[in-house]
Amino acid sequence: MHNKTIAEISAGLKAGKFSSEELTQDLLARIDRIDGKLNSFVTVTAEQAQAAARAADERIKANKATPLTGVPIAHKDIFCTEGVKTSCGSKMLDNFIAPYNATVVERMHAAGAVMLGKTNMDEFAMGSSNETSFYGAVKNPWDLERVPGGSSGGSAAAIAARLVPGATGTDTGGSIRQPAALCGVTGLKPTYGRVSRYGMIAFASSLDQGGPFARTAEDCALLLNAMSGFDGRDSTSIDKPVPDYTATLKDSIAGLKIGLPKEYFSEGLDAGMAQAVEQAIDVYKSMGCEIKEISLPNTHLSVPAYYVVAPAECSSNLSRFDGVRYGYRCENPSDLTDLYERSRGEGFGSEVKRRIMIGTYALSAGYYDAYYLKAQQIRRLISDDFTQAFADVDVIMGPTSPTTAFKLGEKTDDPVSMYLSDIYTIAANLAGLPGMSIPAGFSNGLPVGLQLIGNYFDEGGLLAAAHQYQQQTDWHTHTPQGFA
Repeated sequence: MHNKTIAEISAGLKAGKFSSEELTQDLLARIDRIDGKLNSFVTVTAEQAQAAARAADERIKANKATPLTGVPIAHKDIFCTEGVKTSCGSKMLDNFIAPYNATVVERMHAAGAVMLGKTNMDEFAMGSSNETSFYGAVKNPWDLERVPGGSSGGSAAAIAARLVPGATGTDTGGSIRQPAALCGVTGLKPTYGRVSRYGMIAFASSLDQGGPFARTAEDCALLLNAMSGFDGRDSTSIDKPVPDYTATLKDSIAGLKIGLPKEYFSEGLDAGMAQAVEQAIDVYKSMGCEIKEISLPNTHLSVPAYYVVAPAECSSNLSRFDGVRYGYRCENPSDLTDLYERSRGEGFGSEVKRRIMIGTYALSAGYYDAYYLKAQQIRRLISDDFTQAFADVDVIMGPTSPTTAFKLGEKTDDPVSMYLSDIYTIAANLAGLPGMSIPAGFSNGLPVGLQLIGNYFDEGGLLAAAHQYQQQTDWHTHTPQGFA
């Protein structure tokens, strides 16, 4: 049963071919047997999951089910889950039991989904490799000596290894799309404001956005239907009707205008990656899509702009973790200053400290205009590039990542090289646009991701384009050796 997609599980539950309780027990046993190799889960909520599965089965019998009722999922450990540890991959929150549910968790629960547990992640979502977690690195199922991508690497690895059919993630600079690409699964970052951030522990508030992981675009559509919508508790939530994303999956994409940014196919892109992406574009051509080269001239500024804006916002958001109200607290502080300094010094990892220091410096007197203000101005130029591009095309496509999954430890001593892993994904966050990554082949035996970027609130268009591609290819059905 572990090889079924969410759509197949939903249909099977409705037809009575198996129960949610049977499926949940099967997947929990699989997690217990296999996850020791991967380290993709921080917490497994077995008893809670079994109780939820029994309730889902009763709901199905009473004909009160939604498409997600009884479907097992996992949540990235950045979403607050009532009564369950929410650690953000950090020692700082290793003892934090959330007193309430994030809106995403709340909505998934209301839809009848069964939470199997919380997935591992880079500490406070800061990383591109899932190596900064307090709980240790997550391994890529395609090669256990390689990273799964980050920061949502636990969710991507768990789906690739068939431990769970769907999961939530967050994307601040590519943290859904990049691990989806490196693990050979499908991941979607919605338009900023489409999915509530309430109860999602903040890294960079103007960039963070929750979204779904699954094996297929159809499954992502089902998950996005449940998690989207206005939330009055989130001041950045957009009050805009949510369409049924599954209703337009089969719409013809003949005549779809696809833009290929020349900046995405230049120096730095691995040759094998480029070949796989070009072959994917050929599939779209065969379906009647129009291909056009475009330019996003300020793309090269996205990484430096991001690494001013994001650390500045993180330095503000993480100031609340001071050892006083909740979270890690040092032992026997001599005074209040000692409490602050040692609690933060001992509770945060090195990458989090690096970003806090960068952000605090950028916001300090005498440097605000030179760094933070300038970065925000560049951010507007990047957004304008996309606005101009979408006047001529419907979807922008290119590689998700410049390389396939790199080896564990390969870039830990070179932060700049690590940051460049997100060079193709960061711009969409700076502009607030929706983007997704879908499996598009292999290079040297490792998955390649194709990135699709759409106009504001055009998640339906992206999902349709991805779904039609997945009807013509089978890359999304491949399973890592040893995990079938």
